[in-house]
Amino acid sequence: MVINLNPTRARAMAALMVVSLAAGAGSVEARQAQDCGDRALLRVLVADESGTVHAPGATVVLRWTAAERTPVRGAAGADGRFQLCVPDDGREATLWAEFGDGSSEQAVVGFEPGVTTAVELRILTGSAGTGRIIGQVNDGVTEDPVTAAAVSVSERTGTVETNGRGRFVLSGLPVGVHALQVQRPGYAPLRRVVAVHRGLTTEVEIGLVPTSAEMDPLVATATRPRQLEVTGFYERRLRGEMLGVGRFLTAEDIERWRPSTVGRFIEDHVPEIRSRGVTLVNTTGLMGWKGCPVAIYVDGIPLRISGIGGVVVPNQVAGLEVYTGPAGLPAEFRDERNRCGAVVAWTR
Repeated sequence: MVINLNPTRARAMAALMVVSLAAGAGSVEARQAQDCGDRALLRVLVADESGTVHAPGATVVLRWTAAERTPVRGAAGADGRFQLCVPDDGREATLWAEFGDGSSEQAVVGFEPGVTTAVELRILTGSAGTGRIIGQVNDGVTEDPVTAAAVSVSERTGTVETNGRGRFVLSGLPVGVHALQVQRPGYAPLRRVVAVHRGLTTEVEIGLVPTSAEMDPLVATATRPRQLEVTGFYERRLRGEMLGVGRFLTAEDIERWRPSTVGRFIEDHVPEIRSRGVTLVNTTGLMGWKGCPVAIYVDGIPLRISGIGGVVVPNQVAGLEVYTGPAGLPAEFRDERNRCGAVVAWTR
């Protein structure tokens, strides 16, 4: 059964019911918990508002509260169900589900070893929802990042400051038009109107004008594609920027360069990886030999093939992630067979 959600109307705020069942002797729950040994077992069912129609392929997102682990993103099966054996150090997590442009609200769930936790996430099609603004503030003359700039929107109290890279995040903003304000001593204050869309992130690039210069401030905005938001592309890109791992390329990059193949595009923009025909190989000898194969993922699914050529064409690509070694691989793409890195393609 398939949920027919209108993407222009569907967005988060779902009714969520969490039931935690202890594993009793001879019970069904106890037998289920044995699938994970002594670890906790999480079972998630994603359905529509009524709970009668399941959501096949819905994305379940789980963030650990205390454990130092990468967030989990997994797809529900054809019956709308998702199962996870909880790591030994996983005691609490925040989780939600996403389907199309809709999602459930976040909920905190606790885990106990040997206990099965069953969660039902219901996706509504109501009009309520929020979005966020992520921005980069630079010096409009030198293009250097501007740190400690105060950023706010007129409808909210309080401000956030740009970090050492000039980045900032404003989350939980109501859908609609907001007056964004940026201030920093030594620069002319900036005030610009920015639109926030339901469940999406609006990216803003700002060039502040030094008070000694005579020029207009530079502001560019763009709304991120929903499919890249849902798959965690932008979160991994932000992590990659902070740690200096991975290369992240978008459809805009591809349209700008108009490559003949995806392999050629990667070859031109990621020097560590070269393309030979349709086979992507790592020629830097990261693991001690030349020609070490790179793992290929398309929409999060591993493909046991030697190259990406013929699988995805440039105009199908929404985003690309390229990792040239195992050290920088996110947990969801970490596998003993991926010792030379991975290419992850997300399609439109």
